[in-house]
Amino acid sequence: MKRIYIKTAIITFSLLQLLSGTGTAQDPHFSQFFESPLYRNPALSGIFTGDVRVQAVFRDQWNNVANAYKTGSLNAEYKQPVGPSDDFLTLGMLALYDRAGTIGWTTVQMLPALTYHKSLSADFNRYLSVGFMGGWVQKRFDRSKMTTNSNYDGVGDGEPLTNTSYSYLDGSVGISYNATIKDNPEDNYYLGMAYHHFTRPNQSFYRDPSVELNPKWVFSGGLRFGVSEYAYLTVQADHSRQGSFTETVAGAMVGLKLGPDPVNPPYVFHAGAYLRLNDALIPVIKLDYFPFSFALSYDVNVSRLRTSSLGRGGVELSVSFVKSLDRENGALNAVRCPRF
Repeated sequence: MKRIYIKTAIITFSLLQLLSGTGTAQDPHFSQFFESPLYRNPALSGIFTGDVRVQAVFRDQWNNVANAYKTGSLNAEYKQPVGPSDDFLTLGMLALYDRAGTIGWTTVQMLPALTYHKSLSADFNRYLSVGFMGGWVQKRFDRSKMTTNSNYDGVGDGEPLTNTSYSYLDGSVGISYNATIKDNPEDNYYLGMAYHHFTRPNQSFYRDPSVELNPKWVFSGGLRFGVSEYAYLTVQADHSRQGSFTETVAGAMVGLKLGPDPVNPPYVFHAGAYLRLNDALIPVIKLDYFPFSFALSYDVNVSRLRTSSLGRGGVELSVSFVKSLDRENGALNAVRCPRF
């Protein structure tokens, strides 16, 4: 019976988004938000030690109680120096796929990004980054799986829909500050702010101009510092606001360098936890096997829905690839470059 309740709630929510003239759409999210930087803020693109980075995240949420949410993202970044200065330019691309509910409410995004990193000091690693991301988004659903009262009367679903999909252009802008602590490349931090959906795209299958995707503000921060020769701590947090909805997620992981050389360890093992306020506790484990990284997390539901979900939330898997190119002025050989 509990599974029926939660499945009904998910289907009802999907139908309200599709058919209501007053409904508003919200963005999907990731518990491993740190593995999808472009989705958080285009100005966080390029802030890593290397020249090329590719990251993929897959999320499967509430699949035990309904055909609920499946979300995947893929982002790629290429960072290159600009002229003889310490400035850098990052070209990026974000692809996202999200599918929810029995009716297959699906969102596909293809968003190229451009970020400029301006060096603020000739002596220290301090960068101000400005990023822009914009591109194509499509939303659709499977009408054959849609059920309303009219279906039981034998007159179809009773909705005068002529289209079951629509597309639009979307855009985001962001700014971030990235610096080392006491000029130690192993100890650094970043702060960022982004404004998403500034185009306020229409979200109605009936093309009702009053139904828009709310703009979203995202505030981000991270701190990484060594606690010993073989261990360091990484703390990261995001706070987002979209319409009347807010989300705050924060936590930390301890990284342990494995191997005889702490400067270039063959493996780094990370373990820690994050908390999405009033929603979920998220334990995370991660393994760096350079140039690859693999991470696994699980949402333990602590919200009011935990009675129906039995505390189960969503599992996430991520993999990333970071590479320094063999070039004279690449990030590997640069004295100063954006990094975290």
